[in-house]
Amino acid sequence: MSILQIIGVTVVKILVIFTMMMLTVSYLVYFERKISAWAQNRLGPNRVGWYGLLQPFADVFKLALKEDIVPTNANKPIHTLAPIIALFVAFTTYAVIPFGPDINLFGYNIPLVVADVNIGILYVLALSSLGVYALTLAGWSSGSKYSLLGGIRSSAQMISYEISMGFSVAGVLLFAGSLRPVAIVQAQHGWMWNIVLQPIGFITFLVAAFAETNRLPFDLPEAEPELVGGFHTEYSSMKFAGFFLAEYANMIISSALIVTLYLGGWQFPYIESFGLPAGLVLTIQILSFFAKIAFLLFFFIWVRWSIPRFRYDQLMNLGWKVMFPLSLINIIWVACLIMIFNL
Repeated sequence: MSILQIIGVTVVKILVIFTMMMLTVSYLVYFERKISAWAQNRLGPNRVGWYGLLQPFADVFKLALKEDIVPTNANKPIHTLAPIIALFVAFTTYAVIPFGPDINLFGYNIPLVVADVNIGILYVLALSSLGVYALTLAGWSSGSKYSLLGGIRSSAQMISYEISMGFSVAGVLLFAGSLRPVAIVQAQHGWMWNIVLQPIGFITFLVAAFAETNRLPFDLPEAEPELVGGFHTEYSSMKFAGFFLAEYANMIISSALIVTLYLGGWQFPYIESFGLPAGLVLTIQILSFFAKIAFLLFFFIWVRWSIPRFRYDQLMNLGWKVMFPLSLINIIWVACLIMIFNL
């Protein structure tokens, strides 16, 4: 392929993924409200459109019409920059997540990933670490003690759980022998998914993902009972919508990353041995990837409406006294498996 063709294909991939992300985030809010209503025996949104399906568009329209209020004591440039950083991190992380095997189109081999880079996992971890700057800067720049406490909490929480997350990923990298997300998925052939081989690593990564996305029971940076709204207390209109959008986009990214690292990615066990047409096999593989993400998103929402918020000391104890030792045990377990069974 020529340079122009490669650029064109990449632009098409970016537009497709961006459109899918925006629609998914919009309706993820709708489904969260519906699932919470189901959990609490309520109806949920049911007025705007058929079964309330147009509610996400009404919410965006409402937020766009609200007044953008900036506190007098706020650092206005940083106050504006914080939600932009949150959105940038949320939407650029997906560039290295593969959602299917390579396809042959018009005689060209096209990978179903925006950027198939050799250091893809490091890229994801680096960007996820940058996400905390958005929350911390938002809290500091708002000129409010409540917001500042929320920003400080987010940075302390990130340090506590980022270490456990990194060590959990190390076990996956030992098995795959590569930092490429595509190679990690290809290493999980058949039922050799990492959730089967290293369940401790899966659990620690899953809990760390909840903490990284600031979802209940780890939403201490917001914690409305004591911090009013936490880091985004002084935000309104589309700036608040930016943080709201970034939170749900991060849920999708975390789910896609869990699927890639532990649930076999697009792999559907032994699908190639069924004798199905190549096009049908490809369709099933892509659909299986998105079905796994959908299940994890439901799990994220289910947990939010089932488990109460931790106290801050419980959050820190879990991160340093439980998650960190378990992630180290997982690395030892993976090393033993590789040595004994030559995996």
